[in-house]
Amino acid sequence: MTDFLEAVVRGVGLGSVYALLALGFVIIYKSTGAISFAQPALMLSGAVVASYVLPVLPFGSAILTFFVALAAGALAASVLGLAVERTAIRPMIGKPVFAVAIITIGIDIAIRVVANGFIGLGARPIGNPWGLDHFTIAGVDVQWRHLAMFVTTVVLVLALFWFFRSTKHGLAMRAVAFDQEAAMTQGINVGTVFAMSWALAAALATVAGVFYSTVSGVDQQLWVVALAALPAIVLGGLDSLEGALVGGLAIGVTESIVATYAREVAPWLGDNVDRVAPYALMLAVLLVRPHGLFGTPEVRRL
Repeated sequence: MTDFLEAVVRGVGLGSVYALLALGFVIIYKSTGAISFAQPALMLSGAVVASYVLPVLPFGSAILTFFVALAAGALAASVLGLAVERTAIRPMIGKPVFAVAIITIGIDIAIRVVANGFIGLGARPIGNPWGLDHFTIAGVDVQWRHLAMFVTTVVLVLALFWFFRSTKHGLAMRAVAFDQEAAMTQGINVGTVFAMSWALAAALATVAGVFYSTVSGVDQQLWVVALAALPAIVLGGLDSLEGALVGGLAIGVTESIVATYAREVAPWLGDNVDRVAPYALMLAVLLVRPHGLFGTPEVRRL
């Protein structure tokens, strides 16, 4: 039982990273109607900036230094997201969604090539300001970094819900997500909403990437982590922020539990079956709920 609970705790920490990435995907999808495959590159870029800012900060506190570098990386990624939206995505308004998705794939590759040049062959260390020490609750070992990931995700999610429900810009983004044409008739600048969605998604992706890098550092394969968020958004529902959160946590916990027990229960499946488990869970849910757990069913009138 202790092993199971520890696997769940690790999964919640990992799932928090997936949830932040999934939230970025969903925010862009709700605003523009297209899935941005440039999220991995924006995540990588923000993490790279954070890795360069971290060593030059003069603060004595490791935790303060970490969060200042994290904020700098998120800001840089947001600016990059704004630039991408303005130069490459804005001219595609009104074009087929498939064409926009293909363009984001090209953008992702181009940005990652540049970011990889700043990373080099090794990994740029981020460091873990909480250390690798753990504490015990009722016999269950909990790593500080997993707790920090989860708490940070909860704070950001609460801030997002407050933003969308209580601020002018947040309400504008909700209106555009509901009906772009109706929002335009009410005087809402749809282009500005598109730009904000890209900036916000890039910042969330950076937070996820930096937290994920606290152990192994920022390397050229970091972008692969963002691909694990795709089952999360499909599982939770492409147009649901709540679904992105639940889906991310569910994928993280599933991956952690399978990694803990797969070799013991089914060694013939191999060592990397935990990477396949999220997709299996996604398929199982889609067989029952084709639009995801919280997705809005599409109604077509004949």
